[in-house]
Amino acid sequence: MGGYGSGRATTSGYLFLDVRYLQRNGFLRPGTSSSQRWSRHGEPVGSINLRADHWDVVLSYSHRGYDDSPEWKEYAVPLEWTPCHYGGSRPWFRCPASGCGRRVAILYGGSVFACRHCYQLAYDSQHETPHGRALLKTQAIRVKLGGSPGLADPFPDKPKGMHWRTYYRMRQLADEAENRSWPPWIFNLMDRRKSRQE
Repeated sequence: MGGYGSGRATTSGYLFLDVRYLQRNGFLRPGTSSSQRWSRHGEPVGSINLRADHWDVVLSYSHRGYDDSPEWKEYAVPLEWTPCHYGGSRPWFRCPASGCGRRVAILYGGSVFACRHCYQLAYDSQHETPHGRALLKTQAIRVKLGGSPGLADPFPDKPKGMHWRTYYRMRQLADEAENRSWPPWIFNLMDRRKSRQE
């Protein structure tokens, strides 16, 4: 699960619960019961039951213990609500791991669902090279604008309803990231060819 050049595990190797997703889909309404299922390559890898109250959400699931036998887990994860600038409120998990209590948006599965700090998880992007991060950034902007991530494809048109100023700013960010996305060996190769021609 660790990324290239590091023994540290990354977030992509773990099941996770995102409090923003739960709220958007109505799973945090008090009295609501729901279940979440995860799969990889079409194969189920886990599931969890949730029961929401205003101040917490109760997680119930089966987890494999150290001797590989299933253990049933059920515990409450505290919720905290903070006001938004334009009205309404935003939920956060309070990490239920012993001695933590951090306010986080995402919990990662293990013996308990806990924050990435408790599991000492790195983001995948932290193991990317600078040009790899730049490539991911320009691709993400293209996809956000409704286009293809492929740099050989035309840059996407402005989405309907988006301000032109926002579109131009995103295009500039994408262009800057694309310029940084070339790996150093390409420039070294170009320099060597130029030296030979001189």
